[in-house]
Amino acid sequence: MADSPEDAAFLALHAERQAVERDLVLVRQRRLYGQDSEDVAKAERDEPALLTRLDRILTQLRAAEYKRQPGARRW
Repeated sequence: MADSPEDAAFLALHAERQAVERDLVLVRQRRLYGQDSEDVAKAERDEPALLTRLDRILTQLRAAEYKRQPGARRW
């Protein structure tokens, strides 16, 4: 599927999304079930940054998916 640079970039976005989602799950688990109060506090600080990063990636994915549609307008 990664025949062109656009395909490779699209797949890289999906890989980055998966990594951020995995990190977000781990941070949430640390926040909810952590035994060390310092680690729980760090998880609470890390979660908003990961959510912001995930939002940015999902926005880029939506744009890339639109561009892949037949007849998509190029802005």
